[in-house]
Amino acid sequence: MNASRARRRLGFALATGGGAAMMAAASAPSPFYPAFQERLGLAPAGVATVFALYAVVLLAALLTTGRLSDHLGRRPVISAGFALLAVSVTVFALAGSFPVLLAARALQGLASGVLLSALAAMTSELEAPDRPGSGATWNSVAPLAGLAAGAFGGGAALSLLPHALEIVFGALAAVFAVLAVVIWAAPETSPLREGWRRSFRPRIGVPPSARRAFWLGAPALLAGWANGGLFLSLGASIVDAQFQVHSHLWQGSVVGLIAAAGALGALSSRRLVADTAALLGMVGIATGTAVSLLALGPHLLAGYAIGVLLAGWGFGAAFTAVLRSVASVVGPHERAEVFASVYAVSYLSFGLPAVVAGFLVPALTLGTTALWYGLGVVFVATAAAALRLRLRLGTR
Repeated sequence: MNASRARRRLGFALATGGGAAMMAAASAPSPFYPAFQERLGLAPAGVATVFALYAVVLLAALLTTGRLSDHLGRRPVISAGFALLAVSVTVFALAGSFPVLLAARALQGLASGVLLSALAAMTSELEAPDRPGSGATWNSVAPLAGLAAGAFGGGAALSLLPHALEIVFGALAAVFAVLAVVIWAAPETSPLREGWRRSFRPRIGVPPSARRAFWLGAPALLAGWANGGLFLSLGASIVDAQFQVHSHLWQGSVVGLIAAAGALGALSSRRLVADTAALLGMVGIATGTAVSLLALGPHLLAGYAIGVLLAGWGFGAAFTAVLRSVASVVGPHERAEVFASVYAVSYLSFGLPAVVAGFLVPALTLGTTALWYGLGVVFVATAAAALRLRLRLGTR
């Protein structure tokens, strides 16, 4: 293997591994939310605000810095993002009050927003030449696997280790500090362009060649990421309150199921035509969410877990299909911008419904809020699947 090929493989591994680690840090706090709620005296709305602040700041960072690596290069932007992420998780580990908790999540959202599109673009650009489309697949698998690992790992640490918070987030801080340095060993994949200052102007840009694929995939992003937001913000509380399962390990495990199933959905659907994978994914989201809702009334944890698995599989399949569709029709100089747009829609769907749900819990109860939230996801996913099927049949 020549040196150039070895560096490309190293860069690909660092980009995908870094994306997984970043998302592990996003989900690792989920099992800790009930503990924070008790220790700091937070209402459900406070927990949802902590979660949503991350998504809102991430969205703002995407809109302002999402195109930055198209101008300055992938490596300097990724390095700076990981350094900031190391600081944010350190602050989270030391958080002893609600304002510090908010500051930690805001910093994490800023760092993640800087990283998302740059990491996604580098992954696509360093994919193996003999495996076209593998970059899009790993852009789905790595973050979802990271989400699962963060939730499972956080729950396990909270159940088994003393000082779990400091151990989990201290380890993440060390990983991010190392990544900030070693990313410079990867090859630079973006041609440098002038105008980096103008790139800070907030905007969502979708090149004309990608607009049909982007807007056709937007409902799948909305349904899938909104469902994921529900589980990551309130999932541990649902398992605790609705199913009377008080083990942190089980709370984290159920939260992690949707992400693990999403990674499996991304991998198992990668050989399908993107349109078929998206259609099956939306059916999976609708069916799985409906099953999980039916399990709430009789308090059937096994049925709830099955529904979560189905919805997660659909999420992974649909999300990968959207990424494959948009990545295949844009040039290298447009990738960071179009990935920023995809993630902007995703994280808006991820954060906004979750914070609304958090404020509704005191008035409607947790179970009722989860029911109405889930019904909204079922409606959007079903409507999106019907639209895609109609367009598909209309072209025959």
